[in-house]
Amino acid sequence: MMGKSHLVISTGVTLSVMNLLGYEITIPAIAVAAVSALLPDIDEPNSLLVRKAIPEFLLRILQVALIGAAVYLYFAEVAAPPWNIALALLVGSVSFLPGRRLRHLVMLLIALALFAFADDYDPWNYIAACVLVVSSVVPHRGLTHTLYAVAGWGALLYFASLEMNDGGSLWIAGGLSYALHLLADSLTQRGITPLPPIPFKLRLKLMSTGTKKGDAVENLCIVFTLVLVIYAFVLTP
Repeated sequence: MMGKSHLVISTGVTLSVMNLLGYEITIPAIAVAAVSALLPDIDEPNSLLVRKAIPEFLLRILQVALIGAAVYLYFAEVAAPPWNIALALLVGSVSFLPGRRLRHLVMLLIALALFAFADDYDPWNYIAACVLVVSSVVPHRGLTHTLYAVAGWGALLYFASLEMNDGGSLWIAGGLSYALHLLADSLTQRGITPLPPIPFKLRLKLMSTGTKKGDAVENLCIVFTLVLVIYAFVLTP
């Protein structure tokens, strides 16, 4: 499914189910449900979540900075010729990487910044940094599309919710929304491998993204979500 469909369906179903079960719908829970709906695709540089967090203008700034660094290395005599030329070419060539690779590079740089400068947010800075590092090197629909990731994300939110004393809304919103994303991806031709290294693949083959059938299934799921939202928040006393 496309990112916007994941956002609408996973967030809408999660909040509706929580409301029907009597959990408090708080602003943090809504935010966590929305982020978790997109989080499994953090390993895809062109996903909605990554594109919003690392927009095109940021990539252009990085490219200009890399070219500037290359010019500096050439003229600043940091290394003796011909090594200054080699360093300049190496750094400058990075600026011409495809957008996907540049976003991976930005993710790694953010991770390094979190490791180095975000001590006040310990241990969440290290957790976020590790997620960024792993997501930048694993293949799409790899580790982030497993039940291990659901359990890990749910556990992190559970311990965070203990400090907030929110009655469990935070980790339930995040865990359920994340799991619904994986369930939606299991409907596609590619499917997911929920418990690697066990080779079992959950692949129902009900849709293929970008096809008429796929669009029809996505639209049907969105309509179902809207009906559920109306029932949970309008029709249910």
